[in-house]
Amino acid sequence: MLFQFLAKYPALHSYLDKYLPLQERLEVPAKACLLEEGKKSQHYIYIEKGCLRAYFDKDGEDKTAQFFFEGDGLASFDSFINHVPSPFTIESIEPCLLQLLHREHFMQLLSDLDKEPHFLLTILQLTAKRQLHYLNEFVSVLKDSPEERYQYLLKEKPHIIQRIPQHYIASYLGVSTVHLSRIKRKLAKGQAHF
Repeated sequence: MLFQFLAKYPALHSYLDKYLPLQERLEVPAKACLLEEGKKSQHYIYIEKGCLRAYFDKDGEDKTAQFFFEGDGLASFDSFINHVPSPFTIESIEPCLLQLLHREHFMQLLSDLDKEPHFLLTILQLTAKRQLHYLNEFVSVLKDSPEERYQYLLKEKPHIIQRIPQHYIASYLGVSTVHLSRIKRKLAKGQAHF
């Protein structure tokens, strides 16, 4: 997690010596559960290598909410900050190399960084950026068809199409794998006419 901020904010380098040893470096296989829905989030996760997904259970069927890749940091935010049960599960999609910082150390780090000039503004800017991302995702689910959302992935986030298994992409789009296959065939036919 510290690596994520250090690259962008040189003033934070003074905290490296104190908090770097408190991070746990962890290798996990594919399909490893890092946080179970209903449990309290205890770690902030930074992805060095690999990808993760966040999903929730809806009547026995899992619904993928988001994918995370190298350089991303994540936690079940409300659960992590307010120490309440997580509304979703976080699991690895492929073998991963992760950095974990326990909640206790993360809160201490925030307390230490509170003394840094402009830190609050930086956190607010990062939070606003993330909220805008989630708002755009939410609006897309309401406004766009699964086909339009798939086309967006193809154009703007091809790494998702290349790395994520089809059944997770279908879950993310809110369709069955059969429906996703139809979407892909339709788009392939449309491209063949050019």
